[in-house]
Amino acid sequence: MAIIFALVLSQISAFVTTIYLHRGLTHRGIQFHKGVSFIFRALLWLTTGIVPRQWTAVHRKHHQFTDHEGDPHSPLLEGFWNIQLFNYRYYFKEIRNEETVKKYASDLAPDWFDRYIFDHGRVGLILMTGVLCYFLNWWGLFASGLSMLLYVFTSATINGLCHWAGYKNFNNTAGNLQSVAFISGGEGLHNNHHAFPACPKLSMRKFEFDPAWLFIKVLSWIKLCAPAKTVSLDKPLHKTIEARLVKNEEAAD
Repeated sequence: MAIIFALVLSQISAFVTTIYLHRGLTHRGIQFHKGVSFIFRALLWLTTGIVPRQWTAVHRKHHQFTDHEGDPHSPLLEGFWNIQLFNYRYYFKEIRNEETVKKYASDLAPDWFDRYIFDHGRVGLILMTGVLCYFLNWWGLFASGLSMLLYVFTSATINGLCHWAGYKNFNNTAGNLQSVAFISGGEGLHNNHHAFPACPKLSMRKFEFDPAWLFIKVLSWIKLCAPAKTVSLDKPLHKTIEARLVKNEEAAD
């Protein structure tokens, strides 16, 4: 039961991170109903302890300097195993840089809930661990630790392996790994994301699958979120897409 709880929690963490924190808050690809946004904030606090504006700042900086000097967590600069195994160290190092948070998350001023609740990530994790212990006794500690380990490893795989391997639809340094996408709410389709960061759907070809997109569509159908326009490479919607495909073909030649 502890393992099942850990797996469920790690997937909740992954889905909240990709849907709310990444696609919505960081890249503004989805607008959420205020109630849904609050639920996501609470889940993020309980399952990861992440302070949203800190994560947002680090990720936006990653996009500005992707795999070049200034990237907070590039395996091409720091080495694959350093990022794959110790990605969390690079993250904590960057969030301690007040200038990074100030510059890249200036639009995310903390509100009352941030100041008194959500900025205190350890409290959220302790509370969730207490809930797990209530249901699982001391096995709750194991479930909490394993869920966090799985979450941290998955995040490292996106920042590490997906900038080291995978197939490419576009000419950038990230790669697509469908196997990683299955366990990360679609984030393994990382080459697509770096080509169109604000696109709320990460799958762009018929054979690609973005698990979180199904959940986003449901929220959209019941009017709880409004995703931005998506991209399909099998049916190009914009001339820019066609131009990028031509550029990729020329680069391949």
